Amino acid sequence: MLARLHSGALVGVNALPVEIEVNSGERGEPKAFIVGLPDAAVKESLNRVSSALANSGFSMPMSKTTVNLAPGDLKKEGPIYDLPISLGIIASTSGISESKLQEYIIAGELSLSGQLRNICGGVSLALLAKSSGKKGVILPPESASEAALVDGIEVLSARNLGEIAAFMQGKGELEKTLRKDSPFANGSSLEYEADFADVKGQFQTRRAVEVAVAGGHNLLMVGPPGSGKSMIAKRIPSIMPAPSPEEFLEILGIYSAAGLSQRLENKCFKRPFRSPHHSISRVGLSGGGPNPKPGEISLAHNGVLFLDELPEFGGILDNLRQPMEDGKLTISRSAGKITLPCRFMLVAAMNPCKCGYYGDSRHKCRCTPQQIAAYRNRISGPLLDRIDIHVETPAISISEIGGASLGEPSAAIRARVEAARQIQYERFNLSKKSAKTNSAMSSAQIRKYCQLSAEQNSLLSAAMEELGLSARAWDRILKVSRTIADLAGSENIEESHLLEAINYRSLDRRI
Repeated sequence: MLARLHSGALVGVNALPVEIEVNSGERGEPKAFIVGLPDAAVKESLNRVSSALANSGFSMPMSKTTVNLAPGDLKKEGPIYDLPISLGIIASTSGISESKLQEYIIAGELSLSGQLRNICGGVSLALLAKSSGKKGVILPPESASEAALVDGIEVLSARNLGEIAAFMQGKGELEKTLRKDSPFANGSSLEYEADFADVKGQFQTRRAVEVAVAGGHNLLMVGPPGSGKSMIAKRIPSIMPAPSPEEFLEILGIYSAAGLSQRLENKCFKRPFRSPHHSISRVGLSGGGPNPKPGEISLAHNGVLFLDELPEFGGILDNLRQPMEDGKLTISRSAGKITLPCRFMLVAAMNPCKCGYYGDSRHKCRCTPQQIAAYRNRISGPLLDRIDIHVETPAISISEIGGASLGEPSAAIRARVEAARQIQYERFNLSKKSAKTNSAMSSAQIRKYCQLSAEQNSLLSAAMEELGLSARAWDRILKVSRTIADLAGSENIEESHLLEAINYRSLDRRI
């Protein structure tokens, strides 16, 4: 008897439809075969399925059984087909109608006892069910809690194979997982242990960080050891607005595909903050591998990617150039290509030289001019060109360290950032454009929203000549100027806004 069910194959962060056909009762040796380009983990599923069926009151067919995973030219990977294969075997041998199951995308790993285990890609499978017109998904409980964030579909979960078999027989119902019951749907309290109130001094750097977050701009901090660069960077999430439901669904979908979502300690609406070590590989940073997975730049999507000791990352930094420009990364392999989202805010920190004390009035720099140039040349010009804001972070004085007064708290800064972001959302929604922040403006949007007077245009042209900036820097200065104007609540870019934005490019002539 032939039974058909539906599942999905995870390719990058997206799921593609897979139809599972199980045909039993064939003549030949009583053995099961899986066809349809399965990998080793899928082939091993027959052993898990056999034991799970036996411990759930069922048995493998006493005839030749063929399991086909269609389409045959799409590679099937991982243990997610355990559950649909076992249900297909039950339906093909017990005469139970699988009509109910035809309405769902089904996936899950089975233990030998028949218990269901969490799988990667719950969000992606739910989106597949929605796009393919299915009623919903049947998943393990942990994966169902992710899938519940997708509106418009029914999310069913089960703890073991027996519960789903009873559902097939019409003897029971599966538990529905609602959005309000998902731990990922809990609104963020936006309470952080690290607060900008702990940062003393560094007023110029704090201002640059506020501008960068308000407009989603990339930021580079340059200063000696102990000046507070890492301390400030780790507090950036505390002044970022909470993600929208759509943004968080994108974040969760990436973490789910990477198998990291259930490891999140705080399962609520917050933006990611990724801080990889400089010894990371190209694949670890960008993603890919034999079975392509998201890298750090994708895990930082809609959040912050912090690269401390930027020059120590070496040549892999050039892997960031195209993703920073496009907000996505395409990985090509012999079997095909995948596209991973990676629209992140880059925050980088570096010393001014190898010893770290060039320009520090309290410490003497031990580096030669050649060593300083070699150290700074580790960062390519094209990458530096894509960083909107460069700011010097000098060592703070003893009086500032010993001062009793606290800095401005994160809540106050976040309020100004949210007000500026609201201006941008309204601006781009009215024009029905895809840009969400000023940093993502297209050329047409720059011409429309960043208009300069003749005097301002002459000022910017003179600065470009003086600093030797590229054409790309012109657009980035205008974007930063627009953000500064938004923070000031100004409809037009004023000269003071333009001068501040130009000042944030001053390191171009020094690095």
